[in-house]
Amino acid sequence: MGRKLFCDINPTCYKISRRKEIIKKNLKDTFSKEKIAKKRIKEELPNIVKGHSSILLRKLNGVDMKLQENKVTNIQLACDKVNGIVIHPGETFSYWKTIGLPSKKKGYKEGLVISKHGMTKGYGGGLCQMGNMIHWLVLNSPLTVTELHHHSDALFPDERRRVPFGTGTSVCYNYLDYRFKNETDQDVQILVWIENGELCGELRSEREFPYRYKLIEENHHFKKENDKYYRISQVYRIVIDRKTNEEVRKELILDNHSEVMYDYSLIPKDEIRDE
Repeated sequence: MGRKLFCDINPTCYKISRRKEIIKKNLKDTFSKEKIAKKRIKEELPNIVKGHSSILLRKLNGVDMKLQENKVTNIQLACDKVNGIVIHPGETFSYWKTIGLPSKKKGYKEGLVISKHGMTKGYGGGLCQMGNMIHWLVLNSPLTVTELHHHSDALFPDERRRVPFGTGTSVCYNYLDYRFKNETDQDVQILVWIENGELCGELRSEREFPYRYKLIEENHHFKKENDKYYRISQVYRIVIDRKTNEEVRKELILDNHSEVMYDYSLIPKDEIRDE
């Protein structure tokens, strides 16, 4: 058996390792030539590229609902920082540069946090949902994702899922960031808000882009490998010409092979394949 990593020795070592990663990220940003988007405006750009909403309070197996309720507070605070931000051509949107450190001092509450050590709680917990929302909007646009950290495991069974599995992103202040660059010839804008128990979002632009996008999941199933179950599927992005309505290309953007971390009895029997 291999030696333990320093961060796995004990909680103190983990905190030291995390602090080291934060410092490394800050140093990298200091010497980077990336131009980070900072400007927020109240006026909404006229064209809606993509809109989406996701349920805030979900009953998750083994998770205290209080953490879900606290997540709503955390996401509202994050919305106040993100809503209206404009990304000019050549600029990069950074999730954590926009939101900042989600601390208790700023009003953030303890919510569900997913780490390599499993599920726990921490201030600002639940902000992954905001990252997932923004990433989904970006996937439905010509914007270029420059930093993305996929969830490696299937943590919970589906409950009213509206998007293909695996199309989210992990975020952890500040070294696991989510970033995209605007390489188009026009401004884009992100709007996010809470309404009727849902997190709502829109990606807007000055005018229509020549293509629209559709994401589909294929070959979805569960498979047992040795003593563990894995969730398997492929996610494709279809690019469609807006004028002709014809498919221009089909891109594989995600090949899921995620270990199921919840109770195996919750896996739908008709979705399990032997081969």
